[in-house]
Amino acid sequence: MKLRWKILSGLALALIIGGTYAYQNRVDILLKIVASRGKPDVGPTIEIDWERGPAEEAIAASERPPNIVFILADDLGINDISTFGGGLAGGKVPTPHIDRLASEGAIFTQAYAGNATCAPSRAMLMTGRYPTRTGYEYTPTPPGMGRMVTMIANDLKSKSNSPIDRSVYTKPEGDVPDFYGQGLPPEEITIAETLKDVGYHTVHIGKWHLGYGDRGAHNQGFDESLHMDDMLYLPKGDPGIVNAELDFDPIDKFLWARGDFANSFNGGEPFRPGGYLTDYWTDESLKVIEANKNRPFFLYLAHWGVHTPLQSTQADYDAVSAMVGDDATHRLKVYGGMLRALDRSVGRVMDKLEAEGLADNTIIVFSSDNGGAGYIGVDGVNAPYRGWKLTMFEGGIKAPMFVKWPARIPAGTKIDTPVAHIDLMPTLTAAAGAELPDVKIDGRNMLSLIADDGEFSREDDALYWQSGYLQVVRAGDWKLQHEGRRNKNWLFNLADDPTEQNNLAETHPEKLAELTKLLEKHQAGRTPSLYPYSMESPIQIDKTLADEAAKDDVVAWWPN
Repeated sequence: MKLRWKILSGLALALIIGGTYAYQNRVDILLKIVASRGKPDVGPTIEIDWERGPAEEAIAASERPPNIVFILADDLGINDISTFGGGLAGGKVPTPHIDRLASEGAIFTQAYAGNATCAPSRAMLMTGRYPTRTGYEYTPTPPGMGRMVTMIANDLKSKSNSPIDRSVYTKPEGDVPDFYGQGLPPEEITIAETLKDVGYHTVHIGKWHLGYGDRGAHNQGFDESLHMDDMLYLPKGDPGIVNAELDFDPIDKFLWARGDFANSFNGGEPFRPGGYLTDYWTDESLKVIEANKNRPFFLYLAHWGVHTPLQSTQADYDAVSAMVGDDATHRLKVYGGMLRALDRSVGRVMDKLEAEGLADNTIIVFSSDNGGAGYIGVDGVNAPYRGWKLTMFEGGIKAPMFVKWPARIPAGTKIDTPVAHIDLMPTLTAAAGAELPDVKIDGRNMLSLIADDGEFSREDDALYWQSGYLQVVRAGDWKLQHEGRRNKNWLFNLADDPTEQNNLAETHPEKLAELTKLLEKHQAGRTPSLYPYSMESPIQIDKTLADEAAKDDVVAWWPN
């Protein structure tokens, strides 16, 4: 009896200890389960057989409609670029090739992304239309990500005794499409489709994030699409890669557990890319330029850099380490290496266009889908502006926008009029001599600003942004953010206060009412969101996620 009692007591103690350990380490255990789950088979690297245009010029390059190359960065902070006098790590990591592009064309000093997160911004860029028309309001996330990220965030909060509220996960109700069905509706007309109508060969390389199948790039106007199927720049253990894992970031933890290294071509089976993603996609872009040098083409090079997971080539990491010194954090050095690769890509594309005799009559556009992310723990990427990706403060939506077109745009042109991603679709469509689709386009043709040969105006002089209950309008120099979760308003006069330090919502009630009416007008008769948000997060405005939180920190809630 005593022996049996000892055995039972030992088992009970083991269960208590094991259960306590499992509870205390439940997130790490779940992440290991996520990482161990079977992933789709990924084939070996393949050689892309890009379609080739005519072997000889039918019409001289200078007499054809302009080629268009649109290079989009991901999560690039406006202060990552040294064009504006700053730059990463206090200017120690310059971006000479992006700076060159900016200096040789037009710099839009008040340019905005369409949203403070990936997919809605890209949808507006492709269609020139607001979410109030398309219903495309939130960024699709991989299966299980919302629930898992919320669990990790709350676990990290508990362990750090953070006074900031926890994230909230709400399981969507009703008939909600899965991740692969949460794309831009096929009936929406993209810029690739308007350009195809006038004879352009259209190519997408990189991130799409607007759906799969009939919502994939190859079915939304692109003749060819080299598509990013997963999230790693190289396999984690590759000898040529340097990784920076962020223990304080729940999104990062999920990406490392879930991520793989895979691309696909025109919706085919996934395969291993032929190198570090930023460099590999650039290599393939140069092949596209060469293959199409004798006909008009549209190349949409949508980089993953500098989005997490933070992975730099060893060579770029070493170069940046020498620039910033030993005191810089490891994650800053890795991030700087990623930025260096992105900058190199821009230079290689420009050099290839010049080598092929196409530079003078090629439009090159460079921008980012939104501002830099606070969750990478690198301060100053959006300086001097407040806020990060996942907020509608200027740091979350202010974006670089440079347009080079030697045949039309004088070098050194600067445009101070506020513009946004919705303006790119009508601008590039007009530059190509194509017709806009027979639907309401919210964007405006920016060529009238560049060449001063036409009127540029918006209804109510207003730009709009939204993510669920977070709705924003900029009308003239005034900007209102309304967060419906707490009925919170932020009102700023950007002419006097471009970094949004002084909230005027209480002291200027008439202006608050005026801009509130504009938001109500914009939402009237809107197309409902295609699917609901599932996660809400409080985002610190003035600190990175690596900084210690305080109870009085300013936060804005973000639904997605």
